[in-house]
Amino acid sequence: MGNDKNAIILDFFGGSGTTAHAVLELNKQDQGNRKFIICEQMDYIETVTRERIRKVCEIDKKGSFVYCELAEFNQEFINQIKEAKNTTELRKIWEQMKKVAFLSYKIEQKDIDNTKKEFEGLSFENQQKFLISLLDKNLLYVPYCDMDDKSYEISKEVKRLNRRLYSKA
Repeated sequence: MGNDKNAIILDFFGGSGTTAHAVLELNKQDQGNRKFIICEQMDYIETVTRERIRKVCEIDKKGSFVYCELAEFNQEFINQIKEAKNTTELRKIWEQMKKVAFLSYKIEQKDIDNTKKEFEGLSFENQQKFLISLLDKNLLYVPYCDMDDKSYEISKEVKRLNRRLYSKA
């Protein structure tokens, strides 16, 4: 990284943003033009990582960054299930899941519908866990190759940003 002033540094475990901070500092020291891509899946990215990088850029009055989040698909159903307050809400989520979610290949919708009484007998927490278990975890987020599918409702701006980002690879 140090010798190539135009390097692109990738950190799959962005954490608190140490790599990004180091890249910005190194650019400041030797007038480099290094870029960084950091990935992080933890919730603190908005309050810790993003803020750290923003402050470094602000203090130095140099450097910039673009913050992006993946477009959620099945993850949105998980969020709804976790936020549900009762079984009635979970039943409504299940009806929506049947229409549009990517469900595990291991299940048949009719089999799930036929076990309604067993579902009702579960604790609310286990009902939530059960519904989450039905989702295909490989499709928590919208794949790049599917962003033109109208059902995902990806905006033109987001598509343009993605194409710009990936055309540099």
